Amino acid sequence: MDLPLTIFRALSDPTRLRIVALLRRMELSVGELAQVLVQSQPRISRHIKILADAGLVARRKEGAWVFLGLGDAARIGPLLAALDGWAQHAGPDPWAVADQARLSAVQADRARAAETYFNANAGAWDELRTLCVADSEVEAAMAEMLAGTRLGRLVDLGTGTGRMLALFAPQAERALGIDRSPEMLRFARAKLAAAGLDQVDLRQGDLYALPLPGGCADTVLLHQVLHYAHLPEAMLREAARLLAPGGRLVVADFAPHEREELRTRHAHARLGFSDEQMEGWLSTAGLAMENSRALADGELTVKLWLGRKRPAG
Repeated sequence: MDLPLTIFRALSDPTRLRIVALLRRMELSVGELAQVLVQSQPRISRHIKILADAGLVARRKEGAWVFLGLGDAARIGPLLAALDGWAQHAGPDPWAVADQARLSAVQADRARAAETYFNANAGAWDELRTLCVADSEVEAAMAEMLAGTRLGRLVDLGTGTGRMLALFAPQAERALGIDRSPEMLRFARAKLAAAGLDQVDLRQGDLYALPLPGGCADTVLLHQVLHYAHLPEAMLREAARLLAPGGRLVVADFAPHEREELRTRHAHARLGFSDEQMEGWLSTAGLAMENSRALADGELTVKLWLGRKRPAG
């Protein structure tokens, strides 16, 4: 009985129940939780400690920030199922409605800040990608990872200036690039047209809710995009949704690092990803991680991960 008592004691305060509900939706920092719950950071920190001691919340340090998420699935899963079951017999929770509205505002502020940054730096985007090993080496490693099997229907997510499309579209049956920023897409359109690739399709879209049907792609690329994502696991799930069975997802991004200035100066939301993180997220998205490679010649290590969509059923 020790575990149930620990869990129910940890949840005996309504604020802690609200924290669990918010962390179901996305990882948040203590400051963001304080903003959504309209409480002081020290008070939120005390609640987090109680939840963490009960195994309901996990901390993940990333540079100077600490992100909070739900604890181990084996422990938290039965609790969430019970909460969902009880919610079916209760009326609307006004606290939950208010919290969701404030969380949406936080998400909107993040999106506006990122879009402002991207629009302001559209012309310098290629230069900002030279913080590590040479682009040519990363591109050669990606080409090697994709060799041996046709690219088929190619989708480049967060296409930016269209560099990945310029590199891989000639080998694909069809190629599509998606980006949230209209400035980026205008830049990409001009760049691809100059390269004689004006038949490549470019669309504006939200990478968390892509305007494409499931199973429409054989190859999906996420090149130096994921570290801008506040919900990287959700973005990977959406990328995986596009893949037909046997289709491949290639992610190129940074290994974990401590370059905090990239967050403040260049709007990085994540300071790299570990193999364990990536393999877990790919597995949850229905992909098997088939290959990974590290390129460590620059100030930062670039990692490539290849996931393949498992057969249906």
